[in-house]
Amino acid sequence: MQDLKAKLEKLLTDAEDCDLIAKLATDNVKRETFNKLARQLRQMAAEVEAVLKARQASNEQ
Repeated sequence: MQDLKAKLEKLLTDAEDCDLIAKLATDNVKRETFNKLARQLRQMAAEVEAVLKARQASNEQ
């Protein structure tokens, strides 16, 4: 479970980094690329979070 929590934090941190890079990018293609990466990383984080919640729920029963 701790491993998944660490991966979740890593995904969220990476998404924030991509957002920052996108904001600083002067090239529109790079800006959109990093925005897309941030969205994808947040989607993956949401999926990991759902797995964590499902595991917690099954452990509580």
